Amino acid sequence: MKNLAIIPARGGSKRIPRKNIKSFSGKPIIAYSIDVALKSELFDEIMVSTDDIEIAETAKKYGAKVPFLRSPETSDDFAGTSDVIVEVLQEYKKKGTEFEIACCIYPAAPFITIETLQKAYNILTENSFDSVFPVCAFSYPIQRALKIENRKTLMINPENLNKRSQDLIKTYHDAGQFYWFNVEKFLQKKIIMTDNCGSIVLNELQVQDIDNETDWKLAELKYKLIKQ
Repeated sequence: MKNLAIIPARGGSKRIPRKNIKSFSGKPIIAYSIDVALKSELFDEIMVSTDDIEIAETAKKYGAKVPFLRSPETSDDFAGTSDVIVEVLQEYKKKGTEFEIACCIYPAAPFITIETLQKAYNILTENSFDSVFPVCAFSYPIQRALKIENRKTLMINPENLNKRSQDLIKTYHDAGQFYWFNVEKFLQKKIIMTDNCGSIVLNELQVQDIDNETDWKLAELKYKLIKQ
């Protein structure tokens, strides 16, 4: 079974300029994703999909391959992760290389561990899921979410006001770290999240969105706490 790691890292980050190669606790943040993929020994090929020469050189320095640069069509603000993955798989196929299993690993995900990658991979292969990815429980019941309309603060679902927390369904959100998927099934639907997905559950210390400078500082604090 041939496995491919795809790390999508375009150069046009808006909210955090040069985000994918910005220094995080001493080294470019993309280096953490490359390093965990290498050390996991789960992949036959670890590649970075980028449109940026500096990112490509950084990726190669830390051990990933950049066999081709990303096209303009998959480098703009409107291209999704699935578009990038399709392009990568098509380019490899042109070169005569195909994979059965792939994992899309985000470049700004320093909390990924070998253990979580391995656990998710085992769940995928043992259960015939289309994809498997890490999730984290919402810290507060989303059934009690509020909205603000005409300066009034209201419940979106007022019927849940007096329900006990333990009587509400536990809900989760995508941790935004990686997605293992069956290549054949992905190419049939061109989407990662189908109605046949599995997951592994992470705690809040293992998860941090990094979308702005405040997120970045919080992530570094969490990372240092974990390492200590």
